Amino acid sequence: MSETQSAEDRVEQKLQVFIDTIEDSETYQRFKMANERLENDDEAMELLDEYRQKQRQMQQSFDQSLMAELQEIRNEMSENKIIQQHQAAQTELIELLEQTNDVISEPIGMEFAQSTGGGCC
Repeated sequence: MSETQSAEDRVEQKLQVFIDTIEDSETYQRFKMANERLENDDEAMELLDEYRQKQRQMQQSFDQSLMAELQEIRNEMSENKIIQQHQAAQTELIELLEQTNDVISEPIGMEFAQSTGGGCC
């Protein structure tokens, strides 16, 4: 086994420890539970599906009435406790991952990962 492979093996092992640590964190566990609640809530999922559908329609052609419908759905989503809990848990997880990115990026002198944004809504 060459030194390069040995170093790569060590990186792989430490990466797995890192992944396990993230998965064991309270932040990740809250996100996982919030995600399960969201996926099991028919009302919340219908709102999200409707919102995504209206967004796609808006991308195809702008329509003032469609914009009003989109805003109405957004308002309903902002009042939905399950969606709000999911968004809060997702935000906390993103913050944790950004912090870990900063810690990794500093010693290697470059941005380790770039945020692509995203989210459920």
